Amino acid sequence: MDIQQIMVIGAGQMGAGIAQVCASHGLDVYLHDVSEEQAENGRAGIGKRLDREVQKERINDADKERILRKIHPSSDLKNAEEVDMVIEAAVENMEVKKNIFQQLDDRTPAHAILATNTSSLPITEIAAVTRRPEQVIGMHFMNPVPVMKLVEVIRGLQTSDATHEATAALASRLNKTAVEVRDFPGFVSNRILMPMINEAIFTVYEGVSSPEDVDEVMKLGMNHPMGPITLADFIGLDTCLYIMETLHDGFGDDKYRPCPLLRQYVKAGWLGKKSGRGFYLYN
Repeated sequence: MDIQQIMVIGAGQMGAGIAQVCASHGLDVYLHDVSEEQAENGRAGIGKRLDREVQKERINDADKERILRKIHPSSDLKNAEEVDMVIEAAVENMEVKKNIFQQLDDRTPAHAILATNTSSLPITEIAAVTRRPEQVIGMHFMNPVPVMKLVEVIRGLQTSDATHEATAALASRLNKTAVEVRDFPGFVSNRILMPMINEAIFTVYEGVSSPEDVDEVMKLGMNHPMGPITLADFIGLDTCLYIMETLHDGFGDDKYRPCPLLRQYVKAGWLGKKSGRGFYLYN
């Protein structure tokens, strides 16, 4: 399948990153959000990131303009009638995603692939609300998208071989490494990463060590580039809690029980870097 035109749903950090990478590799991209202003803001953010790339002499001004010309802000799903593929990067909420996929199923051409960038929700359940479940797939990019090489390609129960092959080929075109994953809670990345972060928070909760020292152990002892507590703040403690709850609900195993301290911080509004305070303070 020759994918030339894509719609990315969600102009936030992940969606804009996906749009930037697609446009950088020659694809025409509709960057869609609920309002034209949000879509335009997403494109403007891409422009700022490209400015930094120009300053670092990784690209030139002509490259920047070529990429931006490929990105078209959208607030009308009618634009989905022209695309070969949609990559949804909206909020991590099953009901929101189901609603989006039902609308996309009505709007997109019959040949179009519908992908979701979900980090933990079941692809099979999302696919079931469409009339083309064989063309629904997970395409989980890592953050920040322009930098990170991995894409988890998650096959739902009904995903066809052709859909998987086209999606893996697209990842390769974007200079990413596609790893095939089955549709289980948390897939591979978050099934391994989030329990590690949760256990790191338990060591703080139980008074075993401070956040700073837990991070030092993992950075200096395990050669991690970032400690798990810092990483949790960077991801967002609310997101970490949501994924742990998804794992706990999906497997029914108490080894995925979220740490009470994680719940308490989220209830306090201490969500990490984005709120100015998590386990660390941010200016």
